[in-house]
Amino acid sequence: MKKTIKKLDNNVIKALTTACEIAKDWDIGFEWLTHSAKYDNFPGSLLVTCVFSIDAEITLAQQDGNDKRLRKLIQQHLLKAGIKLKDSRHHVRYDSEESCLREDDGNWQKRLARLIK
Repeated sequence: MKKTIKKLDNNVIKALTTACEIAKDWDIGFEWLTHSAKYDNFPGSLLVTCVFSIDAEITLAQQDGNDKRLRKLIQQHLLKAGIKLKDSRHHVRYDSEESCLREDDGNWQKRLARLIK
């Protein structure tokens, strides 16, 4: 990984870590997040996966508007790191531990590789 790409990725990680810690305190079932990006097409290729415990918590978050709140939080922290997303709806997706267990035997690496193409 080139030095500039490594620095950019570190900035993404710092921004997302801060957003993640804040969101975990919201008590909405959100547990953790991860990201992927192709840095030759950045920030357009950035995809953040927000993981909840169970599917029902994602549904409830969407009903209560917490999905939008979470996207906004992520977008704000990335912006503070100098990363501007055109439309956070295209860059943030929601998933659950429950779905990963059901569909991919709990193997997140396999799941993310399959879902993020």
